[in-house]
Amino acid sequence: MSDNIGIYIHIPFCKRKCNYCDFFSSAASEEEYDNYVSILNEKINYWGNVACETVSSVYFGGGTPSVLGTDRLCNILSAVKKSFIVTPDAEITVEVNPESGKALDFYKMLKEGFNRISIGMQSSIESELKILGRIHSTEDVITTVESAKRGGFNNISLDLMMGIPQQTISSLKNSIDFCASCGVTHISSYILKIEEGTRFYSKKEELSLPSEDDTAQLYLEAVEYLEKFGYKQYEISNFAKPTFESRHNTLYWKCGEYIGIGPSAHSFYKGKRFFYERDMKEFAENITIADGDGGSEDEFIMLSLRLKSGLVFKEYDKRYGKALSPAFINKIKKYCEMGFMESDEKHVCFTPKGFLVSNSIISELI
Repeated sequence: MSDNIGIYIHIPFCKRKCNYCDFFSSAASEEEYDNYVSILNEKINYWGNVACETVSSVYFGGGTPSVLGTDRLCNILSAVKKSFIVTPDAEITVEVNPESGKALDFYKMLKEGFNRISIGMQSSIESELKILGRIHSTEDVITTVESAKRGGFNNISLDLMMGIPQQTISSLKNSIDFCASCGVTHISSYILKIEEGTRFYSKKEELSLPSEDDTAQLYLEAVEYLEKFGYKQYEISNFAKPTFESRHNTLYWKCGEYIGIGPSAHSFYKGKRFFYERDMKEFAENITIADGDGGSEDEFIMLSLRLKSGLVFKEYDKRYGKALSPAFINKIKKYCEMGFMESDEKHVCFTPKGFLVSNSIISELI
């Protein structure tokens, strides 16, 4: 396993909560932004003194990091670079909402060290954006992508949601056409989940959601259609042009270690999992909650199988000093025969239809 680690920075602010969102975030004032950046930089310095490993990826997530504006984001990244040993070729990503992203100085951000932009588009269909409660327009997406490109960014991702109320295969394909026309290098395309505590959850009976079968069809059509534009699936919900796979997220799926900084941020470091509560005061006091050991055999299998490359047998053998059990291999054969998995002497992975039922299959395997 590489000695490199990842750093996740949580920005818990949004201008407005989307109808489907259950992440820890809220609206805040400019003064609250400044106070948070000050506290965050203190904690970044703290963890920099704890960790001696080199950092190969930094990811700013949220919430909506772009609401902080260019100067605050650059200030935080500067603190990361002062506190940790960040490799010269590290992938440094920031999530951007198209509405607030329009005002960012991408040239300045590139100069500071950001080199990957992840834009929360969700759909290019205005009626679907309205249903989701998004505050941006399709035109905002175009403006933000073009602005990032002018600023020198060539690694740009768009989020694309499937299973939106009233969404059809035709409207989903229109959104994929839009992504391709923007010339982005990466697409995160995931299925909407109705989470407790969200606006959607409180009125889920009224929502015109696609059926389970229709949602499965949306997913399978999207996988095939994205491939036509050169976006290769490399994880359940992620597609990329060659060499543009997200290194930070791949670190998670490869059971690599990372430190999460911010309220609600999770970490896996020195074999232990722990997290900050969804509470600004506890974060300010640097109180973390232990969440048990990480990196077990079962966890490694589960995370590896999220990837299109799947579970590579020699990686498992090297990490745990033993081969997979004959019972495990026999179970794999059953799912291969059913068309849910593919396997050879080197690895086992899910097929696109297998990804749709991967949770239940994994629970049977481990």
